[in-house]
Amino acid sequence: MTTLPAQVHTPDWPLLQDAAGPQPRMPRFDAIEPETVVPAMEFVLAQFQRELDQLEQDLQAGAAIDITKRVEWLHELLGRPWGIIEHLLSVQHTDALQAAQEAMQPKVVAAYLRLAQSKAVYAACKNWLADEEFDLYDGWQAAKLLARDAELAGVGLPEQKREAFASLAERLADLGTRFQNNVLQATRAFALDLHDAADVDGLPESLRTLLASRYASAHQTDADPTHGPWRVGLDFPSFGPFLQHSTRRDLRERLYRAYIGRATGQQTDNTAILREILTLRQQQAELLGFEHFAALSFASKAATLPQAKAQLESLLVRALPAGQQELAELQALAASKGALPDEGLRPWDVAYWAEQLRKARHDLDEEALRPYFPLPKVLQGIFDLCQRLFGIQIQSADGETPVWHPDVRFFRVVRDGEPVAWFFLDPYSRPANKRSGAWMNECLGRSRQMGRDGHDQLPVAYLVCNQSPPIGDQPSLMTFAELRTLLHELGHGLQHMLTQVDHGLISGIRGVEWDVVELPSQFMENWAYDWATVQTMSGHWQTAEPLPKAVFDKLLGARTFRAGSDMLRQLTFALTDLALHEQGAATSALDPFALYQQVAARTSPLPPLPDDRFLCSFSHIFAGGYAAGYYSYKWAEVLSADAFFPFAALASDDAAGLARLGSAFAEHVLGVGGAVPGMIAFANFRGRPPEIEPLLAQYGLVPAAA
Repeated sequence: MTTLPAQVHTPDWPLLQDAAGPQPRMPRFDAIEPETVVPAMEFVLAQFQRELDQLEQDLQAGAAIDITKRVEWLHELLGRPWGIIEHLLSVQHTDALQAAQEAMQPKVVAAYLRLAQSKAVYAACKNWLADEEFDLYDGWQAAKLLARDAELAGVGLPEQKREAFASLAERLADLGTRFQNNVLQATRAFALDLHDAADVDGLPESLRTLLASRYASAHQTDADPTHGPWRVGLDFPSFGPFLQHSTRRDLRERLYRAYIGRATGQQTDNTAILREILTLRQQQAELLGFEHFAALSFASKAATLPQAKAQLESLLVRALPAGQQELAELQALAASKGALPDEGLRPWDVAYWAEQLRKARHDLDEEALRPYFPLPKVLQGIFDLCQRLFGIQIQSADGETPVWHPDVRFFRVVRDGEPVAWFFLDPYSRPANKRSGAWMNECLGRSRQMGRDGHDQLPVAYLVCNQSPPIGDQPSLMTFAELRTLLHELGHGLQHMLTQVDHGLISGIRGVEWDVVELPSQFMENWAYDWATVQTMSGHWQTAEPLPKAVFDKLLGARTFRAGSDMLRQLTFALTDLALHEQGAATSALDPFALYQQVAARTSPLPPLPDDRFLCSFSHIFAGGYAAGYYSYKWAEVLSADAFFPFAALASDDAAGLARLGSAFAEHVLGVGGAVPGMIAFANFRGRPPEIEPLLAQYGLVPAAA
């Protein structure tokens, strides 16, 4: 087959600034206003439709076309500006921006579906795959994934069913956006204002300072950490530590009940939305000939559904006895203090008594670690780690491009003196307009075709966290959990930024199976428990003293503290997700909350409350990409623990060994994108398939290997 490079012009993208040289055209975050969204996207959609029309005409005329490059260009044309808008909606939400996004989303979804369901494009991909002379592996893999995704988008259906599938997809996209917006609005609508010093009894100074600043900001008045007033919200930087430290059981209960009832109020109720999402997903699956949506989801995963369920059940067998013992220990401690309620511990008691037990058993107060982990020092240590592992330098590039908020940082990634990528870092919680959680997303992907002036298009990432912000002259002081989260999201970013694949459809995280994409992120979390790394990441914000080794040893000893309970929590989510999506024809009559209770009765030593509506804020599966895929966290965690095992075996001063292993990990895992199937990429690095024992050892559920 003769293949020619696509002869297409560079798109005229609204919302992007001009640039020269290797730096890509970055978003114009200083100029994007809600009123610019609709005209910009109308312009892009019109161009997209013209170009797709031309492509189909060229194919029907028998032109020699590099089909994957033409499709890549179409994806970039539409995906780049739309990605900017969706990103802003998650980090700088306004009602006006939401309205503009909602106005354009049906048209964008319809455009993507038209491309995915194009019979001419699908036939061209299948022809390429059938050509025995076609030996460009990246292009072949891209064509393979395009063909698979076309089939899963209904390209082979009769016209009436194909249109029905498209209508379902458009409705599901709208429901997912509404679901997420409801969670955001419900979270920011709740506030618990406290005025009495007894209300904040037990809270550490750092938390009281944060809550006082929240109250002062909300009421445009003064508040101080000692005398208040204070404001607690449902964002995790305030909600999580409050449940850990507050001695006020009544306030813990009030806050906990509000948290599990998010997005159930009259204006933000997700109950009907999640039911409709489940029903429509099942209808999509049936149109494509699958028994249920879980089967449809696993058509694009590395694992099979039986493999995933078997792994979850195997972990449950190991974790459940440990979780039951851990709950008994908390009850015994509360009883010894004369504080065990007649009905036993309730869900709002667990975090508090777990913190008391941690202090007693490991002499470790995680809140006391905060001063040792100011964000600037943490970043310095993480960047040093990346240099030791992967031979890259991460440099400040603040001011080189507009950002969406003054807190946002911009960084350049350099190898051998040349830039290879950039990333934005948005680290702090903003409950009023930023959704909770942490995530990485792509701004731009690596692509040879989409480059300009003789330069490849280099990748740009968004890294978003929700940690405690700076207060006064005090920098952001991170909890150990926040440090791990930052490492996690950077791991995703590294896979995106250090890709060596030039084909834009399968570079970076594109084309990587959903149950393997968490491998780099969870791999990077392990470095939080490496002493040499922690020394470079820690430094008291006032004295610069690194974290004392004795404290680190306590931290290391506490790594498996309540590990069984932590694993059971994730297994409950994963098994609930699969159960919700395996119902088949019974989905429309399903009571999702009853099913959640049934799963939890088998997996949770302390079952959820009867009125627990956690599912109404379970954005991962109802507004994210984890539908019938939440198991991916555990599947990939097995891979990450096994991948980290040879690093852990190195001597602490073996810089050459670290660089050798880091280079191999970058080559075989980070660098291959979607060009190599994930399980093959793992085996290429480890020399064998993954084993589960390293993960069980990390959790303390089996003895560590010698």
